[in-house]
Amino acid sequence: MAKTTTKTAGTKKSTIDRLGGQKVIVLLVVIALFIFFCIMSPNFRKYTTIVNILDFSYYISLMAIGVAFTLMTGGVDLSIGTGLICYSLVGGYLIVHQGLPTGVGILISILMGMAVGVVNGFLVAIMELPAFLATLCTCMITRGLGSIISGGFGISWPAAGAAGGWFRKIFKIQVGGTNIPIGFIWIILLVVVMSFVLNHTKIGRYTLAIGSNKEATKLSGVNVTFYHIMAYVICGFFAGLASISYSAIFATVQPGSGAGFELEAIGGAIIGGVSMSGGAGSITGTLAGVFVICLLKTGLPFIGLTANWQQIITGFVLIAAVLVDIMKRKGENK
Repeated sequence: MAKTTTKTAGTKKSTIDRLGGQKVIVLLVVIALFIFFCIMSPNFRKYTTIVNILDFSYYISLMAIGVAFTLMTGGVDLSIGTGLICYSLVGGYLIVHQGLPTGVGILISILMGMAVGVVNGFLVAIMELPAFLATLCTCMITRGLGSIISGGFGISWPAAGAAGGWFRKIFKIQVGGTNIPIGFIWIILLVVVMSFVLNHTKIGRYTLAIGSNKEATKLSGVNVTFYHIMAYVICGFFAGLASISYSAIFATVQPGSGAGFELEAIGGAIIGGVSMSGGAGSITGTLAGVFVICLLKTGLPFIGLTANWQQIITGFVLIAAVLVDIMKRKGENK
């Protein structure tokens, strides 16, 4: 089967392609936003602010990498935000209250994410429920489950200096009293790996093919059901990883939270060039899109804008990203 991302020789380039590609444009937006906030606020230029931006980026980036695969099938996963909190609460409860080793709690959190991914994939690929509805249901289930397991109380994973707190050093270490955000190195490595998976493996190619034309992909002999489910399993796996990064960065995980995290991840993926209609996307572009979200989330308060304004501005940015996707598709169809 030919790669769905390869254009025919006679296809006319879209306006966005002629401008250098959406990934390049988004990267320029990231640079422009960073310069803008640096000029507008001296406090934004502090090293601690850069560390905070990276701290926010870890869990959003991990969720975005995973949800990009579901978006590229033409679906979505709305359960990753509350799922992240649920997996973190369950893992933390087992470590703190049941005395399990930290490594076991981490493994269980990741396996829970994958299990929810299997459920989502089953509901969407086999039961043929709309992805929006299926994952909205699992969103509600994970939110309730996390609260039940934790008894409605916040859970703190082991501190950096305590026994079992070694996992926090995966994302941040101290050198001479200065925090070094090494988690970004792991994010870059995962982006490289998943870019390879998307562009050079059957899972990636068939994920794009399902989003482009599911019926034609099925007629070509591809096990569409399997690869469709795998997209949701990948999404669940990265939601599990995101729960670990969240637990490592924040002191306490609160039950009932997480609603809206999925919108930040989905928004980052869309801004980075993942098509909402499926069949196209980029993991490197997704990471760039996440940093647009993180810069807005971190930088706007420095210029005096409240959370309400942050949501409004982020909403307009998403509208612009969707319009860019429409322009690209129109250009490709000419």
